[in-house]
Amino acid sequence: MFENDDAEITDRLAEIEKILKEVQSRIPDLEGLAVVTRDGLPIASALYTNTDEDRISAMTAASLSLSERVVVELERGIMEQVIITGSNGLVIIRDSGEHAVLVGIARVDAKLGLILLDMKRASKKLAVMI
Repeated sequence: MFENDDAEITDRLAEIEKILKEVQSRIPDLEGLAVVTRDGLPIASALYTNTDEDRISAMTAASLSLSERVVVELERGIMEQVIITGSNGLVIIRDSGEHAVLVGIARVDAKLGLILLDMKRASKKLAVMI
């Protein structure tokens, strides 16, 4: 994943955080974004909620694992995104390359189309970086 010196890693993490903050600034309905490894380790986050980054990462990995299995078992191709709707909001998990996913936490009345579009664009940028 990150295979270079410390300065390059620091620069890359700063760029990842910049991408997250740009998405959040465009979509006020997003309460948080995080980039998480597929096995549940946090890479970067921009969270407005008081949810713990480690907790989000672990729950994302569990949800991702089950979702990928469902897609494979039902022969639906490759998993691209997961949308979980609760009575108080949404959780969106978007594939961001081989090593990571982008997780968004949104209000219940959020404009889902705008969120999905921006998360898709951000995920493409992140996939090249991670």
